[in-house]
Amino acid sequence: MLHTIGSIVKRKSRKIGSVVAIIPICATMLWSADPVLGAWKLNVRHSTFRPGPGFQSETRTYQQEKDGVKVTIRTVDARGRVVESVYLTTPDGEQHPVSGTGGPADSVGLKPVDEFTAESILLHAGKEIAKTTRVVSADGKTMTITYKGLDPKGDDVNYHLVFDRMN
Repeated sequence: MLHTIGSIVKRKSRKIGSVVAIIPICATMLWSADPVLGAWKLNVRHSTFRPGPGFQSETRTYQQEKDGVKVTIRTVDARGRVVESVYLTTPDGEQHPVSGTGGPADSVGLKPVDEFTAESILLHAGKEIAKTTRVVSADGKTMTITYKGLDPKGDDVNYHLVFDRMN
């Protein structure tokens, strides 16, 4: 009987040990997920555009790729003109090319500040045209982007964009 109780204790200890070993791995996977990943829709009512008029709409998609995060932005401006931009970001501040139509930047460099905040510098023909700060709320439901610089026409703008998570 003593032998049976000993083997039960050993089996239970191994199971507990296995569970305890898995917890840090799962926690690391959850903590390392970038809170910006997913799709976001501009909340025009809560956003500010100086000078106006503001955008009719904007959607942003952040998708994890092998070499970084692919950002796809589709904006409908105040006149109904569609502006699309696609670029890959890495958290090293290095400039990466922007493709698409009608956007002011031809490259973007992203630098993380903390788990929820990142700053970007946008360039056109090697010249800095804007700085942005992106903040994802702690609950992951809202993202704000402050954009200070030039719009596609070259005019100075100061935008405070508020986005709601779509998925």
